[in-house]
Amino acid sequence: MKALTRRAAVLCSLLLLAAAGPASELHVASSGGFAAAYKALAPLYEQKTGEALFIAWGPSMGETPQAIPARLARGEPLDAVIMVGYALDDLIKQGKVVPGSRVDLARAGIGVVVRAGTPHPDISSVEALKQALLAANSIAYSDSASGVYIQNEMFKKLGIADQVAGKARMIPAEPVGAVVARGEAEIGFQQISELKPIRGIDLVGPLPPEVQIYTVFSGGIVSASGNQPQAAALLRFFASPEAAQAVTDSGMERMPGK
Repeated sequence: MKALTRRAAVLCSLLLLAAAGPASELHVASSGGFAAAYKALAPLYEQKTGEALFIAWGPSMGETPQAIPARLARGEPLDAVIMVGYALDDLIKQGKVVPGSRVDLARAGIGVVVRAGTPHPDISSVEALKQALLAANSIAYSDSASGVYIQNEMFKKLGIADQVAGKARMIPAEPVGAVVARGEAEIGFQQISELKPIRGIDLVGPLPPEVQIYTVFSGGIVSASGNQPQAAALLRFFASPEAAQAVTDSGMERMPGK
């Protein structure tokens, strides 16, 4: 009965979206953390609404041209953005994203990967993780939220910031898993949802709970968009119960209470 009720609610929601006067196309920019879920959900949304979704990928922060703030700064035509929640808040403060439009979609923990077929380090405890990092020849982490935390906080919590400084590097605008798969880093860190789609790596596991953090991925409506009602409807769909399985399968978690 609950499943039928959820289906009915989703159907009513989609009928309301269609009645809102759908745009022929919507342009979205998303960070990689939500990529796997987006790729699973976008075709379903297009089929049910008749709208065409166009996606551009880029990090939530950083200095690369692909970064979502850089896309908005140069006036790239976008209707909605999906990115790290606190970075989205910065864009709201700047007037680039509509105030009050933020929708929290999912959260992701940080995972540890090695090249496929290589020995898995012990990361079952904080002390084990510390020893694994001290023993590693090279370490890679992203230039987005997870990497900022690894570089600025986690290494310090473990008391190894100085010891790993010469062998740890931030990877700009590329999945960390790809760097590890090529053998250019022995251990890599990134959100699990960004690591799972990469071939040639093994997911060792999540960080120990004592040093784990969750990054919230949120969507917002671009202030310059001419399709704001449709952009809002898209974000509601991504946060709906119908999207839950795709979110979970991608390695993310639904927001608590949803």
